[in-house]
Amino acid sequence: METPKSGKSRRVDMSVQLTEALKRHRLESKKKGFELGLGGLPHYVFTNERGTFLDKNNWRKRVFYKALEKAELRQIRVHDMRHTYATLRISKGDNIADVSNQLGHHSVKLTLDIYFHWLPSEKRQEVDALDDPKFMNPSAPYTHPAPVNNKKRSAK
Repeated sequence: METPKSGKSRRVDMSVQLTEALKRHRLESKKKGFELGLGGLPHYVFTNERGTFLDKNNWRKRVFYKALEKAELRQIRVHDMRHTYATLRISKGDNIADVSNQLGHHSVKLTLDIYFHWLPSEKRQEVDALDDPKFMNPSAPYTHPAPVNNKKRSAK
């Protein structure tokens, strides 16, 4: 309907479950399109009862808010589901660059600026890991180079 803020289109990956759900929806939409005399699949993926453009404000009030209430969830904006997607992926340790790309952000920095606090961290364990013998090996040889004597040696 609208061009993304970046002005660029992008490919968005889907889970197997979502792919199967959309395939079923497509089949049902095609049946609905024939029943409505549209000759098959409607132009839009999600349509109103007439098979035309879905009014998002009507849908939000009629369907979305009622689904949240039935699920005993607080009322959120539809856009908040985008943040949920990002925080769930980042919280489970997914590649931040991939999440950024899926969100259509122009840079990973933007994604980090927004979602940094969701990066998985075991703060205390990370600091304690500095004491790990694999990291700090007291029996390792001293590795600083010997001082270099810059005086020229005289040949005898």
